[in-house]
Amino acid sequence: MGGSSTRLYSDLTPTLSSSVPPSLHTEDSNLDPDFCQEQKGSPLCPPDPVELLRQCEEALRDRAPRLHRKFTQLTDGDSAPRRPIRVMQWNILAQALGEGLDNFVQCPPEALSWSRRKYLILEEILSYRPDIVCLQEVDHYYDTLQPVLAGLGYSSSFCPKPWSPCLDVEGNNGPDGCALFYDQTRYELLDTSNIRLCAMRIPTNQVAVVTMLRCRTSGRCVCVGVTHLKARSGWEWLRSAQGSDLLRHLQTLVQKQDSSSRDVPLLVCGDFNAVPSEEVYRRFSTSPLSLDSAYKKLSEDGLTEPEFTSWKIRPTGECCTTLDYIWYSPGALRVDAVLNMPTEEQIGPNRLPSFSYPSDHLSLVCDFSFKEEEE
Repeated sequence: MGGSSTRLYSDLTPTLSSSVPPSLHTEDSNLDPDFCQEQKGSPLCPPDPVELLRQCEEALRDRAPRLHRKFTQLTDGDSAPRRPIRVMQWNILAQALGEGLDNFVQCPPEALSWSRRKYLILEEILSYRPDIVCLQEVDHYYDTLQPVLAGLGYSSSFCPKPWSPCLDVEGNNGPDGCALFYDQTRYELLDTSNIRLCAMRIPTNQVAVVTMLRCRTSGRCVCVGVTHLKARSGWEWLRSAQGSDLLRHLQTLVQKQDSSSRDVPLLVCGDFNAVPSEEVYRRFSTSPLSLDSAYKKLSEDGLTEPEFTSWKIRPTGECCTTLDYIWYSPGALRVDAVLNMPTEEQIGPNRLPSFSYPSDHLSLVCDFSFKEEEE
């Protein structure tokens, strides 16, 4: 992964330095263990995100070209907010599943190593600098994502699956789950809940994190949820039940917070493991909470989801489908920009994951603003 090293944030998160590939440990290495020291969990010198991004890119300099994606701007410069609410939704692929159970037949084993994937994951987040990050299949929360992003000013919540399939993989790093990160310089935490989703009142293995945030400058509140519903065909009924349970929790939290007639806007991100024709999608699109899917904004008619958010090859064949969504409250929030999907040529014939991209799911990134800001 390159002959010369970069200054890695070794004290901020020991896993990053301890598993740096041997090719990075050269005599002329400029690894600096004092780059960012922590004392009692609070960084003495928070790392510069631009510098950390540069370091990730340097560590990955021998890889294939990155999937460069551009934003589609939906508002003109005059009506765009000074600083939008940037939201990322991403199933990052649990390390234990990628190496142990998912069986990506066209992906070289070296591309699935954590020593490489962690830089690709951090690079993706650092490239877009979202204010709110919603992740699924997180099995390196405590040793990598939480300490690194905390050093950049993010607070977070993590909810592991009670029976995570990662635990069946030898050498696993613990259960995978959902994680929600937010920029604590912009948002104040009002409430958060870790939810085990139910179907017909029976607890399931799928979870959600729901958080109520208040903007420190405007005082406006927003309720953010992240979830990961049951995978595989044949389980459509369970996904529908889990989605209904999540909608009930969201309505309860919003009503608990909002004492006025104006509803608190919602942002609900997730890998729903459901195509747009499924019942759970219909439940969200017709819910009394009045939600809409932000990525429909990329279509010409504004009514159609992208052709794919996940593209992989397994022994059973090639799977190119839309499973991931960012739902929002169109009555209170405006979509200002949406990150485009890469082309088939950019993804490449072996599909995802790959040396240039760490997951079988593509990240979704949207810029939102409160509609009052445009008046």
